[in-house]
Amino acid sequence: MKIKNLILTLCMLACLPAWAKDPIRVLVVTGQNNHYWRQSTNILVGYLNQSDLFKADVAISPPEKGNMEIFKPKFSDYKAVVLDYNGDAWSDETKAAFLEYVKNGGGVVVYHAANNAFADWREFNEIIGLGGWGGRNENSGPYVYYKDGKLVRDESKGHGGSHGTFHSYKVKTIVKDHPITKGLPEIWTHAPDELYDRLRGPALNLTVLATAFSAKDTRGTDRDEPVLMTISWGKGRIFHTVLGHAGASLSNSAIECPGFIATFLRGTEWAATGKVTQKVPADFPKQ
Repeated sequence: MKIKNLILTLCMLACLPAWAKDPIRVLVVTGQNNHYWRQSTNILVGYLNQSDLFKADVAISPPEKGNMEIFKPKFSDYKAVVLDYNGDAWSDETKAAFLEYVKNGGGVVVYHAANNAFADWREFNEIIGLGGWGGRNENSGPYVYYKDGKLVRDESKGHGGSHGTFHSYKVKTIVKDHPITKGLPEIWTHAPDELYDRLRGPALNLTVLATAFSAKDTRGTDRDEPVLMTISWGKGRIFHTVLGHAGASLSNSAIECPGFIATFLRGTEWAATGKVTQKVPADFPKQ
């Protein structure tokens, strides 16, 4: 009888999905930001851990103007690194460890204002594809956007990074067969958020998965701006989302939008593994 029970147990374990036996380890890097990183980090870690797909740890940097030499996350222990960081430069040792991690196949998720960071770090900007603010300009690379249904790489002069008024907007899926976006509505409505525009950067090995129209009446650019992207760098996979602003209040509609949550979790899984096993949730926004 005991042998039968043992065999049954082993069969049940064999039938479990891989993540149930071995969650995907993810590191959220945070500690400095022009946004409310305590709010956003707590929320992102909650989404990751509550999904039962991931096990998330947090690396918190020293405060602004602190001793960054002691900040040494062990990136190599993780399948994916979520960047919720925009602050002081990392030490040369930490920068080298991060580049080695990505080059060797580590996954990266660039979340919202993390694309403001490290404007002068060439390899970081190649990894994130596009960025804004921080002194970025035409020397940082082209503006990238869609206009009249075509991808534009605009070399014109100008600062990188801006956004109009906080508002709800429609997200258009451009690449429908990518694991992150497969099964998503072609157009879905995102909760009120910042809509980043005028992003510019090296844009090497970059694929725009989804865009949103930045309307003039919201102080926008009158063009379709990238909001979900993937980038490859070395053997690493990078998912970049500009969505999900988190404010000081306990009510954060953008980061709590089911569309943000689903694309963030799907993007994290893809960055870590190269595939997406998650189904599109029933509460995913419609048009």
